[in-house]
Parts: sequence; C-alpha cells; structure tokens
Amino acid sequence: MATKFVPLTSSFMLTSIIGFMVSVLFVMKMSVNWGFTFALFFVIMFISAIISMSNMEAETRHGWEELAIHEKKNRKGKAKK
Repeated sequence: MATKFVPLTSSFMLTSIIGFMVSVLFVMKMSVNWGFTFALFFVIMFISAIISMSNMEAETRHGWEELAIHEKKNRKGKAKK
C-alpha cells in the first residue's frame, strides 16, 4: 500500500513562523521554560510543513493541472462573434 502525502496549508507554515517569533521575542522574556517549549513546538510545526511540501507528488497536487494556462484547452479567451 503506497502512502499518499497531502501538503499542509500555507497558513500552517505561516502560523509556525509567527508563533516562533512571538515565542522567542515575547514569551521568552516572561518565562524561559514556556518560551523554549513554545519555540520548540513551532519549530516542529515548521519542519512538518517543509517535509509535507517535499513529499508532494505531481499527480496529487489537487487539480493544479486544470489551473495551468499554458495549455490551450484551459485558456479562456474572448468568444468569437
């Protein structure tokens, strides 16, 4: 049975980046233990987003082939009168 990878959303990666920055810049000033824990958690989130992007195969891109405008069948031009 082949495993199928589904890419995580871009908001997941953005959350991990912003969460890491907030953890290091603000939470770490209040409590070093909590700041380190949150930073580690958001680093793990970021690594999982990178891994899910690298394991994505071409045919599992959720219909991105239909969005390609370089193929003539997908172009939406002006209707001929």
